[in-house]
Amino acid sequence: MNNLRRLDINLLLTLDVLLAEHNVTRAAQRLNLSQPSVSVHLAKLRDIFGDPLLLPGPRGMRPTARADELREPLRDALEALERAVAPARPFDPAQATNTWKIAATDYGGSTIVLPGLNGLRRQAPGTRLAVIDLMPREMVKQAEQGVFDLALHITEDAPLELYQRRLFTERYVLAGRVGHPGLNARPTREQFCALEHVMVSREGGGFFGVTDKALAEVGLSRKAVLSVPHFLLVMSVLASTDLVAMLPSRLVRDNPALQVVTAPLEVPGYEMAMFWGERSHRDPAHRWLREHLAASV
Repeated sequence: MNNLRRLDINLLLTLDVLLAEHNVTRAAQRLNLSQPSVSVHLAKLRDIFGDPLLLPGPRGMRPTARADELREPLRDALEALERAVAPARPFDPAQATNTWKIAATDYGGSTIVLPGLNGLRRQAPGTRLAVIDLMPREMVKQAEQGVFDLALHITEDAPLELYQRRLFTERYVLAGRVGHPGLNARPTREQFCALEHVMVSREGGGFFGVTDKALAEVGLSRKAVLSVPHFLLVMSVLASTDLVAMLPSRLVRDNPALQVVTAPLEVPGYEMAMFWGERSHRDPAHRWLREHLAASV
């Protein structure tokens, strides 16, 4: 380690060329240095390694046994260093083998990941994609640790420490099964409150959400009879029962099993965005993934 502290990259480059040329003059020409400068470098290298490294010979200089030992590992080390400091290559999705990880709820997976999936498989067939559970309170730490590449979440309680790109604004609609007798037309507020509702509670078991807050502001309450943690179950419940739900519009559009009407009161929507950390902000592959998903929604 002490010897390593005494070395600098210029000394190692000089040694590499000297071991290839066995000649100070030719080494100086290749390095674009003066011959005395190369001789000074060689003197420093001899002192550091405690070995003459190159000795006078009949046809230039001949390497010592220590120099022969250094030749291959030194060349490998310099090539590795060159690769490490080389400019990032342009990302080619057709040749990529990345495994990307996206943290999302089932809503984020359905409305952002799914629309971009076919294009992702077509343009980057050698890549893999893992969708993992979104943990909003852990987003900053997980981004720093590389647990995910992107997180899909609402902007309302977004951590300021992460980069973000807003994707779309979502609104709520009233949905139920096709042919539901209470959804033949837009219901009144009283009719809306009389319907039996299923709702999503991310915390688990809750029966008060944004719709209930909007109703409470006008002195009303609805009949919420079922609370579930995920949207997937809600879709099945709606298709097979007379329960209704206030759902994000993108989740139910073009669903042939469901009938959608405008709710009789305004329920505040939200903005969806993608989030990522500093460690991947400038990575060409990560930038490509962000652009692809943003263009797909």
